[in-house]
Amino acid sequence: MLIPVRTTIFEDMSARARAAGAINLGQGFPDACGPLSVREAAARAVLEGPHHYPPMRGTEALRHALAAHYAETQGLHFDPASEIVVTSGATEALAAALLALLQPGDAAIILEPAYDAYGPLIRRAGAAVQPVRLAPPDWRLTAAMIEAAITQQTRLILVNDPVNPTGRRLSSHERAAIRDVALAHDLLIVADEVWEEVRPPGSAHVSLAADPALAGRVVKIGSAGKIFQVTGWKVGWMLAPAPLAARLAAAHQFLTFTTPPALQQAVALGLQTERAWMDEMRLEVAAGRAHLAQGLQQAGYAVLPSDCTWFLSVDLAASGIAMPDAAFCRWLVDAHGVAAIPVSAFFETDGPPQSVVRFCHAKAAETIDAALPKLAAARQQMAQKSEQMPLFSQSP
Repeated sequence: MLIPVRTTIFEDMSARARAAGAINLGQGFPDACGPLSVREAAARAVLEGPHHYPPMRGTEALRHALAAHYAETQGLHFDPASEIVVTSGATEALAAALLALLQPGDAAIILEPAYDAYGPLIRRAGAAVQPVRLAPPDWRLTAAMIEAAITQQTRLILVNDPVNPTGRRLSSHERAAIRDVALAHDLLIVADEVWEEVRPPGSAHVSLAADPALAGRVVKIGSAGKIFQVTGWKVGWMLAPAPLAARLAAAHQFLTFTTPPALQQAVALGLQTERAWMDEMRLEVAAGRAHLAQGLQQAGYAVLPSDCTWFLSVDLAASGIAMPDAAFCRWLVDAHGVAAIPVSAFFETDGPPQSVVRFCHAKAAETIDAALPKLAAARQQMAQKSEQMPLFSQSP
C-alpha cells in the first residue's frame, strides 16, 4: 500500500493565488532576485562551463568558500575536503541527513510548528515522528518539553533556527535545553539553519554547531536560496564532522548525486564577495517586516513577535476574527486577492492551534502597499461577521 503524500500547503496556496491573480504573501519567496554579481557569474558559467558532473560532494570552490564563510561569520571550522557536502537545495540536505542517520524503527523529535517536509521525510526513512508542540504567542521551548517526547527509539532532534514559520530565534536557554537533552540521551542534532543570514541587522547567528559540548553530534544545514534570495536555484549544503559527513554524502549520492556546477560557481563567488550585500539585505528585510507589521496593526490585526526569516504571523482570534486559519486563508485569497499560509499546516499532531496565519514580508514596498488595503477590508468584514459567528466556524 502506498504511503499517502499530500500536496504542500505552499503549492496549494500559490496555485490558488495564481488562479485568482492574487498578491502572494503566502509562499516564501522575495520580490528581489539577489545580487547582480552572483547572477552574472551564473550566466557566465552557463555559457563557458564546466557543463558536466562536478564532484559529488560539491565543487572545490564552493566547499572552500563555505568553510571560509562560516569561519569568518560564526567561528566554525569545517574541513572543505571531508566535512562539507553540497546538495540540490536544503530540503535535499534534510532528506539525505534523515536517510543517513535514521533506520526503520527509530524516532526523531521535531519542534512544532515545523517546516512541513520534516514529518514526511522522517517517515520515508522508516522512523517515527515525535512532535514537541510549542504555543503562541511566544513559542517557547524547555528541556522538560523535549524530555517528555523521548523514548528508547529516539535517535535525533531536528531543530530549525531561526524558525519558519514563527520568525523567531532560539534563545540561549533554549539552545542549552536542546544540548542538555541531546547529551543526556546520546542524540544527534540536525540543525536546519537556512535562515541564519536573515536576522536583525547588526546581530549574530549562534549555531548549535558552535557549542563545544555538542562536538561530533551536529549536522548543520544551510541554503544559498535564503542567503542570496535565489530560491529557485536549489543550492544547499550539509556541514558535519568527517564521520557523519561520510554518511551524509553516501545518502546524497543516491538522491541528486550533484548540483549544477554553474550555480555552485556563482554561490561561491557570492560568499567570497557579497558580505556588504548581505548586510544591506538584512536592512531591507527588516524594513519590509516593519512595514507589513505596522499596516496589519493599523488594520486591527494582532501581530505576533517576529524578528527573523521572511515571515510574520497574526493571531486571528485576538484580531476579532472567528474563523480557523485554513478557512480564513482560502477565503482571503478568493474574496480579497491576498494569499497567506495557515500555521496549523505546520503541525503533525491533532488539534493544532487554528488561529495563526503567516504572511511573507520579503516583498517590495509596492507589493505590501497593494496588499494592506485588501487585508484591512478582509479584517473589517470578518470582524463584523464574527459578532454573529461561533468561534472557529468552519465556513466564511
